[in-house]
Amino acid sequence: MRSFITYLLLFISLFQNILAQSIIPTPSNMVFCEYGEITLTPSSFICFDKKLEKSSNFLNDYCQQYYGVKFNQAERGNYNTNSLIRLKYSSKYKKDSYKLTVNQKGVFIEGSETGVFYGIQSLLQLMEPSKANENSFIVHFVTIYDSPRFTYRGIMLDVSRHFFSIDFIKKMIDYAAYHKLNYFQLHLCDDQGWRLEIKSYPRLTQIGAWRNGTIIGVYPGVGNDNKRYGGYYTQEQIKEIVKYAAERYITIIPEIEMPGHCLAALSAYPYLGCTHSNYQVSQIWGYSKDVLCVGNDSVFTFLEKVMNEVIQLFPSKFIHIGGDECPTDRWKQCPKCQARMKKERISTERGLQTYLTKRIENYLKKKGRKIIVWDETLDDDIKTDAYIMSWRGDGSSGCVKGTSTNHKVIMTPSYGFYLDYPQTAKEDSLVANWGGVTSVKKVYNFEPVVTSVNPKKLKYVIGAQVNVWTEYMNNPKKVEYMIFPRLSAMSEVVWSPKSERDWNKFKQRMQSQYKRYLLWNANYNPTDLDSE
Repeated sequence: MRSFITYLLLFISLFQNILAQSIIPTPSNMVFCEYGEITLTPSSFICFDKKLEKSSNFLNDYCQQYYGVKFNQAERGNYNTNSLIRLKYSSKYKKDSYKLTVNQKGVFIEGSETGVFYGIQSLLQLMEPSKANENSFIVHFVTIYDSPRFTYRGIMLDVSRHFFSIDFIKKMIDYAAYHKLNYFQLHLCDDQGWRLEIKSYPRLTQIGAWRNGTIIGVYPGVGNDNKRYGGYYTQEQIKEIVKYAAERYITIIPEIEMPGHCLAALSAYPYLGCTHSNYQVSQIWGYSKDVLCVGNDSVFTFLEKVMNEVIQLFPSKFIHIGGDECPTDRWKQCPKCQARMKKERISTERGLQTYLTKRIENYLKKKGRKIIVWDETLDDDIKTDAYIMSWRGDGSSGCVKGTSTNHKVIMTPSYGFYLDYPQTAKEDSLVANWGGVTSVKKVYNFEPVVTSVNPKKLKYVIGAQVNVWTEYMNNPKKVEYMIFPRLSAMSEVVWSPKSERDWNKFKQRMQSQYKRYLLWNANYNPTDLDSE
């Protein structure tokens, strides 16, 4: 009999371990204090501190949406003393940190305001629908101490190359929340379309939001579909998106590209360019030689008015102003740009981009905002407080240069974190073909802290971000297919301690994650995780 009990306890322990090990991203520390489980039913109470109502609502909404179960809930002081789920705010926890305890008394999540929300994401992965009792959940005893490795954990969605509904953007925000990400960058404009309503400049959406065709196939393409394509978000829709994200402790970062990738804006207002020619919203991928005319004061009037409206819509302290892939061809031939160089004692055309970046940064600084730029901004040795997104290659060069000059750096390498690249060498769908394979394993093994960075400068590496460029993603299911399971792999890179990352254990955890994709009705790439 003693032997049977021993084996039973070992089995229970093993089952608990397997269930807890299904959490993605894996927590910092898990402790199994005792054997046992509790059952949560619709009559179970959620009680919460006042600061945590958003988290309580999220837990309830998730269970109702995916399981048809709704718990009772009440603010602390007005709840049933037998409540089984208790959410407690405590100032002793660092931002994003939490402790989750499940024992015979119930479920307890204690932490910072954001930490409790992330604790709920872990709890949802521990809740196993009961086979014996309909509309109830089994949760096994466990204690989790958890906090993120990096403060910046982001995803970017390009809505310029292809336009997506606000319902799908909300879905993407949910996916980010489930993976404990806290920043969501919206790439709102590019050569292929302007997507944000600016009331001071209505032609941006009347003209700039629409192109008269799209190339067929991989760039340079095998033709054009000659179909009018486009769309944009009203300011009211943007407010709705920002509010939805904030309820999930996610900050929406708007990206307004400048001075390159601006052909859609030039198509709406040709005077913003150097040639004032017959610009058209681009129907191909890549980038145009036509850029903003830095010698034209009207360009800065335009940018400042656009920024005035942007900062009213987005409370984020960060405004991304692009800065990548800006050719200088037009500036070399432009009398106004050459006059600007002479007046400001700028020695090269590349210095015009530095001039624009500093001028816009100073304008936004007065408004209490900070800028994020792509790493090309570092090429001219600019003196700026900008945060740098290091994207070229494996990101190491931009990271080393950025940190050496005390810039905060966000790693977003094209070779590792660009999710438009194929997931295997045998990819059978239309994908970006210029960056090689970005397998799930490659994403998982990426290390944001570059070894060549001066150890004294490591504090400037604040996190990482995956980018979803959508040249070859024209519908939500394709986006989901391209992000999953790579987003799950990335979440462990930015959240979990480096010491806890283990490829083989991650593959085991993914068996539960695939079931969650199905629960969310999310498409995903089913290729073997070891495929490269």
